[in-house]
Amino acid sequence: MDGNDLERWLAQEREQMAIFDKGPGPGVSTPEQVAGRSGLALLEAMLAGQLPVATIAKTLDFLLLAAEDGRAVFQGTPGPAHLNPMGGIHGGWYATLLDSAMGCAVHTKMPAGRGYTTAELSVNIVRAIGPKVQRVRAEGKVLHAGRQLATAEGRLYGPDGTLYAHATTTCLVVEMR
Repeated sequence: MDGNDLERWLAQEREQMAIFDKGPGPGVSTPEQVAGRSGLALLEAMLAGQLPVATIAKTLDFLLLAAEDGRAVFQGTPGPAHLNPMGGIHGGWYATLLDSAMGCAVHTKMPAGRGYTTAELSVNIVRAIGPKVQRVRAEGKVLHAGRQLATAEGRLYGPDGTLYAHATTTCLVVEMR
């Protein structure tokens, strides 16, 4: 990665935020909005500003940037609101970004009427996110998507390629009501 990666990341973030700002904003989709749509179609509708985005993203200052079959990418802004008592970025912030990316990657594999919930999450923080890190990305990729269980892996990294954490998840696949 070169020195222009942060600028590209920030430009992508601005473009996606402009779309989100024209849409319904943070919230929960209605059953009518969800009916008949696959998980990938739901995420694509969110990215297009047609469906609400998750409220947790606003709370923790991150956003969905991309979703495709078996993959999802989130971008986050680590900041003072995410510090632990020792002054570092709280491990729960790392975990939430990774859980979101891996879970949404799993969601891309769900047919209409099926969803998922995280059953197990394992996060390995390998480097602290320091005060100079302006953005990080969490990328989730599906390893297995079955009728009852799905597994995925994730990486949290900076624009210079620095790996901050990696994770795995097992998701329980469920019928949606």
